[in-house]
Amino acid sequence: MRALVSLSRLARRIPTSLAAVRAPAPLLLRHIHTDAPPPPPQDPPPFVSRILETEPSLAPSAEAEPEPDPFLDEFLARFVAAFRPELAAAFPDYDRAVLDEMLRLVADAVMCRITGADPGPDAAELSDDLWAAVWKVSASVQEAMRRDQVRADLRHYLHCDEVKEMTRFAVDVGIRGSMLRELRFKWAREKLDEVEFYRGLDDMRTKAEATANPAPAPVPRLTALPKRKGEVKFTMYGLDMSDPKWAEVAEREAEAEAHFVPQEAKPVEGKAKKAEERLLSIDPRRGDPVPPMEEWKEEQRPKRVDWMALLERVKARNVELYLKVAEILLAEESFEANIRDYSKLIDLHAKANHVEGAEIILGKMKEKGIAPDILTSITLVHMYSKAGNLDRAKEAFDFIRSEGFKPDLKLISSMIKCYISHGKPGEADDLLKSMKDMDIKATREMYTDVIRAYAQQGMVNPAQNALRAMHMSGIESTPELFTMSIEAYGRIGDPENACGLFQHMRRSGHEPDDSSIAGVVAAFMKKNQLDQALLWLLSLEKEGLKPGVKTNLVLLDWLSMLQLVLEAEQLVQKIKQLGEEPIEIHVFLAAMYAKSRQEEKARRSLKILEEKKKLLKADQFERIIRGLLDGGFSDEANKYYKMMKSCGFEPSETIEVGVKASLRMRGGPRR
Repeated sequence: MRALVSLSRLARRIPTSLAAVRAPAPLLLRHIHTDAPPPPPQDPPPFVSRILETEPSLAPSAEAEPEPDPFLDEFLARFVAAFRPELAAAFPDYDRAVLDEMLRLVADAVMCRITGADPGPDAAELSDDLWAAVWKVSASVQEAMRRDQVRADLRHYLHCDEVKEMTRFAVDVGIRGSMLRELRFKWAREKLDEVEFYRGLDDMRTKAEATANPAPAPVPRLTALPKRKGEVKFTMYGLDMSDPKWAEVAEREAEAEAHFVPQEAKPVEGKAKKAEERLLSIDPRRGDPVPPMEEWKEEQRPKRVDWMALLERVKARNVELYLKVAEILLAEESFEANIRDYSKLIDLHAKANHVEGAEIILGKMKEKGIAPDILTSITLVHMYSKAGNLDRAKEAFDFIRSEGFKPDLKLISSMIKCYISHGKPGEADDLLKSMKDMDIKATREMYTDVIRAYAQQGMVNPAQNALRAMHMSGIESTPELFTMSIEAYGRIGDPENACGLFQHMRRSGHEPDDSSIAGVVAAFMKKNQLDQALLWLLSLEKEGLKPGVKTNLVLLDWLSMLQLVLEAEQLVQKIKQLGEEPIEIHVFLAAMYAKSRQEEKARRSLKILEEKKKLLKADQFERIIRGLLDGGFSDEANKYYKMMKSCGFEPSETIEVGVKASLRMRGGPRR
């Protein structure tokens, strides 16, 4: 305020004739007033010949006017516009003429300070406070000009080739809407920063070169050009660019560019908005989305970009409805469905375990004459492997390899698991061996799955071969692999190799677990060598290794088959003391009690098994039924026979014949 008061005092001392003296300043007055004053009358310029001259014109003119500076003009215009409200607020009683004169004094001082010109003897001196106010307004004006320049540069680089290329890639991967706009501005900003960085380097190099090499003498200025006749012709890289055909090329280029630049979806308003709301409120399992989609189409007149925007909104609301709407749109002409649309739907159905839905989309895809590509086949391999359809998974996998595509670890792992789930560890092992030809290193998990599959089927030699191949590939054995090999020897009844591998496991520094001990005991059980098994267990107990639940279950199974009732009951109490009571206990006890005709104890175990029938397996059902038949409990055997079939298991021929034979007998239970 003190600065403005000093300016007011200075303005009062301005004589009236000062305006006439300061009249020849059209540049500053142009920024103070809206309209420029009429130019003063001037003498007509002297005649200058239209020839090419190498020296400046010798016409009797005064000093040549300086060339206009657009940046300086813009700054002064903004400065005057920003400084006027402060003056008007500080001096509300002054009229416009006085405020204009005050602005002219300040503008003259600022102009002289910026250009370094001599202000002259009649120039007004501004106080320090007034200069501080002037610099404050000037800083805000410069900041506004800088922001406007940045916006203009951003608008320019939004349409550069690099940003367009990245935008096309983002659209291809499915980015739309506000996120796409943010990415475009981010890329344009990065391009602007890069250009400014290299521009700064060029300026530094130019200054260095100017310092090292002084500028040569100025070239004589050309003041006139010869008059040309005919059309202007110019060439670029040997091409005549003045030919009209290049105008057609430019038009075609603009049309082609329109296909690559992402289009914006039309806003949804009016009846189309209501139709979309009805579509989003439909239950996908009961409702029909076709009527609101037809109404939306009639009102919106959509293109592909509009359909894609609608699908994004539907997907955000309900994924099941999205799958149904997207499936309908595959037959829509304006949607322009391509192979990626089909593969996306198949992938979504596969992730949701909807095999039938994925096969429907695949059928429509083939009806349109579109063959599945590599990405679609990879999705089908994962889906069919997870669903357990080996034939279809193998068909898709063979197609991928026939196309020359190199499968990755995830794809091969899915096929290995599919082979193993169908009881074909040999084919899984062959696929594992073929990975060497594809320069892909198998993982420990793959070898473990194959060895486990061999061990579960009692195929010891192939399991050992797979274990050696794993060692040759640089993968060390784990306690789990040792345990699986011991269990394989237990299934085939080879106690010698099982004990040898058990000792090798201990020498390798691995602590044996209950499963490995149970595998050795199972091998002794296959050979019916109870004394050797008990001696071996006693030797382990002396070394501090006590059998756990699994080992005791193997012993209980052995004792129940030998009909050693008292020893089996003692072993059951020992298992219960460990804090667990597996369902296998009652399976073994029910068969044992039924064979020994201890009806009360047998019914007690059978009642528990009936409550947990969903946990029973096929071999356990047959074990119970066989014990009941041997004990003469025909009704109970028939009951568990029907229970077995209701649980989805198919009884063996021996069990089926035994149950039917017992039903034909008359007179109750067999003695």
